[in-house]
Amino acid sequence: MRFEIMRLDDVDGTAVDSTVVDAASVNRIVQKAAATGQRIYIRPAGSSAS
Repeated sequence: MRFEIMRLDDVDGTAVDSTVVDAASVNRIVQKAAATGQRIYIRPAGSSAS
């Protein structure tokens, strides 16, 4: 399964950029975001996401 991870703006919460990763990469990205205080949003990637 693939997931879209969006990095969110600290001020208003809008998506700054996004990437699509496989399930094995999600934990690593979440750990990195938690360590740096970065806000992210994760959702299953649709078939049209790249």
